[in-house]
Amino acid sequence: MAGRFRVGAALTGVVALTAAGLIAANGAQADHQTRSSTSTTGAVGQGSNSTTALLQNRQALAADQVENQLGSGVVGSYFDDAGDLVVAVSDEATAELVRAVGAIPKLIQFTAAQLNSVQSELDQIATGSSAGKVKSWYVDPVSGTVVVTAPTDARDPLTQRFLKKARANGAKVTVHDSPGQVTTTADDFGLLGGIQVDKNTGYTCSLGFNARTSKGTRIFLTAGHCTSGKPSFSRNGYILGDTRTSSFPGNDFGTVSVIDGWDQRGVIEGWGTTDVAVRGYANATVGSQLCKSGKSTKWTCGRIVAKNVTVNYGNNKVVKGLFQHTACVESGDSGGANMTGNYAQGITSGAALISGQCMEKYGQQNESYSQPIGEALSASSASLVLG
Repeated sequence: MAGRFRVGAALTGVVALTAAGLIAANGAQADHQTRSSTSTTGAVGQGSNSTTALLQNRQALAADQVENQLGSGVVGSYFDDAGDLVVAVSDEATAELVRAVGAIPKLIQFTAAQLNSVQSELDQIATGSSAGKVKSWYVDPVSGTVVVTAPTDARDPLTQRFLKKARANGAKVTVHDSPGQVTTTADDFGLLGGIQVDKNTGYTCSLGFNARTSKGTRIFLTAGHCTSGKPSFSRNGYILGDTRTSSFPGNDFGTVSVIDGWDQRGVIEGWGTTDVAVRGYANATVGSQLCKSGKSTKWTCGRIVAKNVTVNYGNNKVVKGLFQHTACVESGDSGGANMTGNYAQGITSGAALISGQCMEKYGQQNESYSQPIGEALSASSASLVLG
């Protein structure tokens, strides 16, 4: 339809809104990321080709440029089933700006400030006392509400108290019931992104991304609950290095120093598909395709369904600012790489599991959670090793 923002056709027009490109990684990655939007190699999913990868790379860059350009009046954005970019706004003036850049405005009842305030209130309840068995909550641009997800059969007092306080916000909150229990996905049995790495505590996780700090230190990023306690890591019995930094709960990312002798590559393990080169990083956009690489479930793909999600892992271990997607994730995948096309999206944090398996194996949509890569890089003063 004429005038609509469609990723494959109109990216150039949106980039022109800003002089610098609003999602580019720091330093040299910004230039590399811009160049790669028109020249890309590496498969993205099973059966994918270079054209599919190109479209996904453009999609990874597009929506955040629009959101940043339009500012605080935007509640959020997402790609609909037709591939059009829809931007949720609460006033007609911002809706006109959305139309001006070729996207589709969706008028909703509540402002971004109102919905963000509700999420912040629920965050405070969860960290200050408890969220019981409630799984997650986030501002949803599709419904224009704060979506709270809880297990179908959770009837304990703490869960019911949290849900009562959430529902006290009236139409600003939508409560969803779903099965499964949320858990971090480190493997409790016990250099490309997505490969298995072993802790000296006997547990296993997955490697996320190779990186270098601003001082040139060689590191890799993984989940913060994997680096909690500052273990050392190895691969096939050979030492990789020691934990350098760790942030969990609150966040879920950590860094591990990589000793000399290991070849750090800007490539993600494809587990039977073509390995994927890392060209830069992007911020999560609802509706975008995402594939993850990890030790246990290998290469699985789905869609991003929410961002800035607060997740309750139990025992007052609450993590904020994650994004939620539908790729299968299980124990041992924690710390692994999440990609949209050739762009890094995040680090696997956890998932809702039924009997230790992702929910699709029981006929349900997967509920998987990832730590955004941009925040982890910024906190670590690091940049990705590119492929």
